[in-house]
Amino acid sequence: MRITETAIGTIAKAIGFLRRQPRDWKITVVRSSTAIFFYQLIFPYLSIYTIALGATATQLGIVNSAGMAIAGLVGPLIGWLIDRTGVKRIYLTGIFLLAISYLTYGLAQSWAIVIIAMTAYWLGNAGAGHSCSVICGNSLANEDRATGMSLCETFASGLLGIAAPMLGALLVATFGGVNVSGIRPLFFLCLAGTIATFLLILTQLSNRRWESPGDAGLNFFKGIGEVFKQGRNLKRWLVISSIGSLPMGMLLPFTQPFAHEVKGADQYVLGAMVTGFALVPLLFGIPAGRLADRIGRKKVLYLTIPLVWISSLILIWAPSSGFLVLAGILQGFYFVSGVIAGAMTFELVPPEQMGRWLGVSRFCRLLLAAGGAYLSGIIWDNVGPQYVFLTVIGLDLFIRIPLLIGMPETLDLRKSAGGK
Repeated sequence: MRITETAIGTIAKAIGFLRRQPRDWKITVVRSSTAIFFYQLIFPYLSIYTIALGATATQLGIVNSAGMAIAGLVGPLIGWLIDRTGVKRIYLTGIFLLAISYLTYGLAQSWAIVIIAMTAYWLGNAGAGHSCSVICGNSLANEDRATGMSLCETFASGLLGIAAPMLGALLVATFGGVNVSGIRPLFFLCLAGTIATFLLILTQLSNRRWESPGDAGLNFFKGIGEVFKQGRNLKRWLVISSIGSLPMGMLLPFTQPFAHEVKGADQYVLGAMVTGFALVPLLFGIPAGRLADRIGRKKVLYLTIPLVWISSLILIWAPSSGFLVLAGILQGFYFVSGVIAGAMTFELVPPEQMGRWLGVSRFCRLLLAAGGAYLSGIIWDNVGPQYVFLTVIGLDLFIRIPLLIGMPETLDLRKSAGGK
């Protein structure tokens, strides 16, 4: 009886939480969840597809670094435009570019064409993801923010992310296995799903803006400068969050090729790794968010970041497919820690500067991740694949964590001091 009452109480709290959130946040949760489902469908095979089209590991690094670098360069402009014009137009432009990306991937006949597809993906992800982040950061109250972000991550990367990789594995096996012809049809399925999300945002999302009397108007550089008046903690956080984003370029694009080429994983093991990756946000995303809203963001980061290190060590050592799947599961804590770190990012500036601040943050994170992707390809080809993963652990351990220790807790920072 007591267990039943507890379950009913938990469900009632969840319903109450959702009811008090604004409509735009709910719409963008649906869109981002759908987008992640289709991305997770193809994610286990992106790098393998590029290599199958003739790319070396160094060229794979170039493919990833080019897209991230360009997206990083336009990040501040995207943020400024959102603050100036509202989110909807930028959101739709981003989704349109994602559709172009999947179409280009599907039609590609050489790895060089994949550079265009990857660039379109990162530009689209910058526009759509930036818009989603602004809505999330400004719509949720401080005491709900980590929970709301974790709820979105749990549903998207967790619940839907479990189904997508295994469906993808079945489709790849049906179309011919882990090769170009077996992977190619998945891109056209992703294209159809992306078009559906475009129509959702077009018809359902408002174009709300967050303004203040001190808005920077048409002066782009003045607008960016106003953000940094918030204090020295912003500069420290840019370094911390940028190093924290290195796995986007250094780990995620190379994990599946490592499992496939070095450890001999087939399409089912690759799919199971990503399914395991998705299990972590599903099981731990909301509890981690609630814990971060209760005890602070930094303490939860200290618990989750080392689990990603352990994931890389298990991947390198793995003597069997079971350990590869375990490595995939623990790698899922990268997303859990990323959501908590994202909550800290939102709490360092006031709402009317959110677009510009996220643009600057994305600029720094993606440029460093782009450099990391290129470096990973060189390390893979000239030193050894395992050193790609060890390099990321070293940067985290000796730079990111010491800097994080010096950051203030941001749970109540916006309320008290505006991040100064």
